[in-house]
Amino acid sequence: MKDFAISENAAVQAQLDRLGALSLPQGRLGLDTVRELCRRLGDPQNHLPPVFHVAGTNGKGSTCAYLRAMLEAQGLKVHTATKPHLVRYNERIRLAGTLIDDALLAELLETALDAAGSDLEPSFFEVTTAALFLAFARVPADACVIETGLGGRLDATNILPTAAATGVATLGLDHEAFLLTDDPGLPASAQASPLARIAFEKASIAKRGVPLVTMRYADPIAATVAETAASHGAPVFARGSAWEMTVAEAIAYRDAQGSLDLPLPALAGMHQAENAALAVAMLRHQSVVAVSPEAMARGIAATRWPARLQRLGDGPLTALVPGRTVWLDGGHNPDAGLAIARHLAAQPPVHVIIGMLANKDPGAILAPLGGHALSISVVPAPGHDAHRPEDFAAHSALPVRSFDNVAGALAALSAGGDVLIVGSLYLAGDVLRRNGEIPD
Repeated sequence: MKDFAISENAAVQAQLDRLGALSLPQGRLGLDTVRELCRRLGDPQNHLPPVFHVAGTNGKGSTCAYLRAMLEAQGLKVHTATKPHLVRYNERIRLAGTLIDDALLAELLETALDAAGSDLEPSFFEVTTAALFLAFARVPADACVIETGLGGRLDATNILPTAAATGVATLGLDHEAFLLTDDPGLPASAQASPLARIAFEKASIAKRGVPLVTMRYADPIAATVAETAASHGAPVFARGSAWEMTVAEAIAYRDAQGSLDLPLPALAGMHQAENAALAVAMLRHQSVVAVSPEAMARGIAATRWPARLQRLGDGPLTALVPGRTVWLDGGHNPDAGLAIARHLAAQPPVHVIIGMLANKDPGAILAPLGGHALSISVVPAPGHDAHRPEDFAAHSALPVRSFDNVAGALAALSAGGDVLIVGSLYLAGDVLRRNGEIPD
């Protein structure tokens, strides 16, 4: 499975081709390789503006988007590192508010790849993390917002020496093949259950003396997070104890500093209000970068984050179903399925077009939707091994139809009913490209 984009820029494509030849050496885990690669590059991770570092199973990318928007609403220049990209690799690195340009991207990837030489054998993620650290150290800014990859403890970004604040969003089961590998050396709390292990991995981005701000978790997960943070010397500020939020016509946020009335996000779904509140809590529980309540409110209202319950605009794909709302979401795990179902519950049933990687749970989205689906259409996840129609059949009472692409599935829909396209960020990126909505 490849995680790269194809670029129209020849210089960028040359480096993407080099990245495509990399793989994680079998059985190697740890941060030694990325530390050595960064050492050869002058340790750029030690020379960054104040960092906000975010982990989680779902919601970490949205939380990063809220952080960026609130910091920018304060008038600050912000570097942002998120993953994966949807259409262009450039989406992963935003410098002082602007997506990295092709010339600089090609130069930084080449520099990081050359520094690896023939002896390090780094992974794709280690090289690209070193490149983004180089970019963030080179271009002036007031703050950095950095999203982890699959986990936290062994994610390449976790060589960051410190941060203004760290945060952990919603926790759930995903990427089990990577995050639940046998490791008898882990603390007992991390081995109590699969979700406890996930919590340990994510909370291990904690840094000494740096606030770790989290959502509310039930025990024993909350205890695992607290124990992990304590082992790193990090204070924990969890929803339900250090901060709280409720939602009605607005977000009512409160902590020891006082209460805030904040606008609802433009992003759809109750979970987005919760992600926005986590970002607010991260800003409120650190003292490195000042952000006013007014800037927080403006940032929440301004935040955009593609392929997360995104309502598609006019384009070649939506023209195939005129007059209908087409929702796009890259969700692919049970927690995402629950969030999507919760958002759609108050709306009429929808036609579901789904494409999901073969290593994901085929019931993750369909099971929570239950009887809220009018039809089920299965499409490929472009460029990746995907579930077949029969894999979804056990999770729906409806007939499951198969199509070669989203356009064919849309064109074949019966009259009436809105549409949900879901199941993979790779599918979501292909949809955005084909509908002419390239993230910028």
